Amino acid sequence: MTSHEARLCGLLLREHFGEVVEKVGTHLLRSGAQHLRAIVHESGIPLDLVKKSLCVLVQHGLCSFSSGRKGPGSPMEYQTSPDRILRILRYPRYIYTTKTLYGDTGELIVEELLQRGHMTMSNTVKTVADRLTQNMEENHSMEYSEVSSSFSKLVETHFLQRCPPSALTAKKENPSPADSGAPAAAASIVPLKPESFSDCYTVPRVTLVGRGKRPLPAEDEGEQRSAKRAKLDSEVHGDEGIYWQVNVERFHLYFRDQAIISAVANKLDQTCSEIVRTMLRMSELTTSPSATCTKPLSANEIFRSLPTGYNIGRPILDQYLTLLVDDPMEFVGKAGESGGGMFVVNLHKSLANLARATIESSVQERFGSRSARIFRLLLRKRHLEQKQVEDFAMIPAKEAKDMLYTLLSQNLVQLQEIPKTADYAPSRTFYLYTVNQLPTARMLLQNCYKTVANLIDRRMFETKESKRLLEKSQRIEAILASLQASGAEPEQLTEVEEMITPSEKQQLESLKIHINKLDLAENQVDETIFLLESYISSTAVSS
Repeated sequence: MTSHEARLCGLLLREHFGEVVEKVGTHLLRSGAQHLRAIVHESGIPLDLVKKSLCVLVQHGLCSFSSGRKGPGSPMEYQTSPDRILRILRYPRYIYTTKTLYGDTGELIVEELLQRGHMTMSNTVKTVADRLTQNMEENHSMEYSEVSSSFSKLVETHFLQRCPPSALTAKKENPSPADSGAPAAAASIVPLKPESFSDCYTVPRVTLVGRGKRPLPAEDEGEQRSAKRAKLDSEVHGDEGIYWQVNVERFHLYFRDQAIISAVANKLDQTCSEIVRTMLRMSELTTSPSATCTKPLSANEIFRSLPTGYNIGRPILDQYLTLLVDDPMEFVGKAGESGGGMFVVNLHKSLANLARATIESSVQERFGSRSARIFRLLLRKRHLEQKQVEDFAMIPAKEAKDMLYTLLSQNLVQLQEIPKTADYAPSRTFYLYTVNQLPTARMLLQNCYKTVANLIDRRMFETKESKRLLEKSQRIEAILASLQASGAEPEQLTEVEEMITPSEKQQLESLKIHINKLDLAENQVDETIFLLESYISSTAVSS
């Protein structure tokens, strides 16, 4: 793990969970697996705060624990996952994608699970139904059955998955964490792969009938709280002990597919992208996440699965498939001739081409179009001498030399020496310029981590500088909301609104615009991070 990754992980932990959790998390990132006493001793944080921090990290799947390296009976060791912490950056994208696919109900289900780490289906359904009911008109409420239906759809498409049962019963089977002073909640989750047990996507039979409830007034809430808690404790819905979490890997597969579909639409046309979308949809649950290509599909199967809105005949489909196979980007490949032809989507080659386009775009933005021309030329020709670069790129010798040395100093271009003799004499040595796409992608990925960390730092600084003004605005908004709920006169509302001066309103508006720009920049950089991470992991698997 690099320093840029560690810094970004620390900022994400601080922003979402506070400074104490950040200190414990970053300590584990730098030190590796450690038992409780070592964490307390080396970090200098009180024991009870370390326990609570570990509970938070384990609850959200950011930290795992296992028996000590000295064998059975040794203290449990805790280890954080930097990859899982970095996924916090993608939470807004997960929520927005769910809203696009499954509407407001699906959005709130995923949001609740991301905020709380893991929940039972019955608790999730109740919480989401209550939230939806609050935003409805009077005498309207959300049925539990509707929320349960959306929950089941998310499980069917693998966007949600069960927490492993072995993790949920870890405390009963192995009480050593509590005996060694570890937090009791730490035994609730041990992150495992979905393939590790068969019931990962099996929805339990939940007996849940009713509607969402609106929040009680403050005076009634205090009186009914104890009775309500006793009632909730006695309720049984049939899914006790079965917890659910968001399957981030499934979201990543969806993002990868959408990136490929968008690239096909930009390179060719909308019909080609719809054909590729159909192929990916047919194989999304049967293709392994680490596969370099999808399962082979016949032209007949693709034709039958096309959306009804695309009224294209079979001969035209064959022409489009031939066009996709012959395209230099190699989005689609041919795997056989049976069934009118067997076709696959080349996932690894598509990701490699997308990463290549991203790197080329970065070079062009930083160093100009001529440097980007040289960079693309070296990617295509692999190895060229300086004179060949000048000739092929049609750039004057002095300018080409300066651009090559600039790219070389930034580690975007490498210089390879091929001697004619063993003495490496310069007069008898070929000097070839080349581009290695994989190391360049790794370097650009680290730059992206650094950029996101700087954006988060800037946003936190802006918020801290305007803390007093933001708190004042929140207090006034709360007063206005309570006055409106009690049916106050318009004159009272106007008087409260005037507590914020015009200059303060202008500052708040300027701050809001600035924060929105920083958030948008974070999301855009995260898209680049996702493409580069997908390409690097795909290359590691394919090799």
